[in-house]
Amino acid sequence: MKSKIIITALLSVSLMACAQETPKVKHKKSTSSSKSNAKKAKFANAADPICHMPTEADMKDTVVYKNKTYGFCSVYCKDEFKENPEKYVQK
Repeated sequence: MKSKIIITALLSVSLMACAQETPKVKHKKSTSSSKSNAKKAKFANAADPICHMPTEADMKDTVVYKNKTYGFCSVYCKDEFKENPEKYVQK
């Protein structure tokens, strides 16, 4: 009986973990461009289309889609955009 309860609890935790749509993205509180040689760019988006974090000119995660450069706060957001860009591009 005890093993059935433990197995049920483990399965419940696993299912809850899989049910999350997007993982939590750790955002930097501030970007320090003094050590960075990142190229300053003007992005087509004012905010990350995935998590809605404001874009900054020195973001290094970028994608060029239809001759427009889009900035992202993280690799996760960039990869999510690349899977289905039409879903996130404003018309």
